[in-house]
Amino acid sequence: MKNLFFVSVAIVIFSGTNKSVNAQTSVNVERLTHNGKPVSLKFIDGIEINPVSNRTAYVAAVDNVKNNLTSADINNTSINLSSVASIEKCSALQFKYGMLMDLEVESITNFPLYNFIDEWWGTPYNYGGSTKDGIDCSAFTGQLFSSVYNNALPRTASEQYNLCTKIDKENLQEGDLVFFKNKKRVSHVGMYLGNDCFVHSSTNSGVTISKLTDDYYSRKFMGGGRIAR
Repeated sequence: MKNLFFVSVAIVIFSGTNKSVNAQTSVNVERLTHNGKPVSLKFIDGIEINPVSNRTAYVAAVDNVKNNLTSADINNTSINLSSVASIEKCSALQFKYGMLMDLEVESITNFPLYNFIDEWWGTPYNYGGSTKDGIDCSAFTGQLFSSVYNNALPRTASEQYNLCTKIDKENLQEGDLVFFKNKKRVSHVGMYLGNDCFVHSSTNSGVTISKLTDDYYSRKFMGGGRIAR
């Protein structure tokens, strides 16, 4: 019953957003899975929504909650109504990227950053490019830092690496740069978001979010770097 209640909250939030936000949210629906299975939706206080397979099941769950949830149900399942109020205030952007990165929804608070990512999502990779027709990795991090943090970065990944204060993987924070190597040379750069996730312009997928724990990036990881902001 507890999960059903929060499923209904999520449905209400998504159905209440405007059409443009819904359109953006639907663009990456295929990424809301891991190994072909829907990911769960996490909240800071440990509440989870475990997605069901289709909209019909969601609607049935919501109808069941509407018809059967009573004060006794709330008391028996220890639902924290203040948490519900907090969750109801979350935006579609928070839900979208919380699910993509398996992060607590309320932890997505840097709206300029995630709006920027959303705006550039799927832009194809183009070596030497710096526009939405195509952009390479260092141009993307440069555009991101300029737009979100009002901070200019050098043009190339190696120059950005040389500018950074070096950070161990265990100490990475949102906004740190992450660098990857080809042999011993810096060959790629992205920006760390949290939970081992980073945003970057990849050669295969363009602007996207990947995991440091992915086999390829784990093998190629060179180090993290922090830019004074």
